Amino acid sequence: MAKRAAPEVNAGSMADIAFLLLIFFLVTTTIETDSGINRKLPPTDEIVDPPIIKERNIFTVVVNKNNQFLVEEKPLEISEIREQAIAFLDNGGGVGDEACDYCQGAKDPSSSDNPEKAIISLKNNRETSYKVYIAVQNELVAAYNDLRDREFVRLNPLLGLTFVEANKRYADPRTTPEEKERLKPKLAEVKLMFPQKLSEAEPSKNN
Repeated sequence: MAKRAAPEVNAGSMADIAFLLLIFFLVTTTIETDSGINRKLPPTDEIVDPPIIKERNIFTVVVNKNNQFLVEEKPLEISEIREQAIAFLDNGGGVGDEACDYCQGAKDPSSSDNPEKAIISLKNNRETSYKVYIAVQNELVAAYNDLRDREFVRLNPLLGLTFVEANKRYADPRTTPEEKERLKPKLAEVKLMFPQKLSEAEPSKNN
């Protein structure tokens, strides 16, 4: 009796199927990427005579390795940082040439003179969690945005926009050039009133 040949499996199309599956997964898979923090770095040129900064014009925020906050040498919860930062930036304690006529703060002589001179200094530990680091950054930026929103609405009541909304519209590529030209000086004016001055110190290894 003659041997019966075993049927062969046609594997010719397997490579095509595998290739199609690979393309499918490459197209449909979402790869998460970390987004950076938008910061404008200072120029690299060395300043021969750095300006003297008064201690009252510096608002210090320290985050230790246990993700605890020390604001102006006092322990605070993260939910309180924005309010304290706003009070510092909007204090308006200066007199004469350093007076701030639009500030609505307490005018405490031991706090910032005006928003132009006010600097927020953030220092974290090398063991500080990334989540907490981003959270405190968000609160500090939100303090600036809240004050900018207030002044933008006050100066442009008919626009019906806050500073944040107008800034998003300005950055939107769908916005017409005419509207961008209309928004640009209004945004610039408020940015000068409350310039964002966030200084990050070198992370520490202890605490």
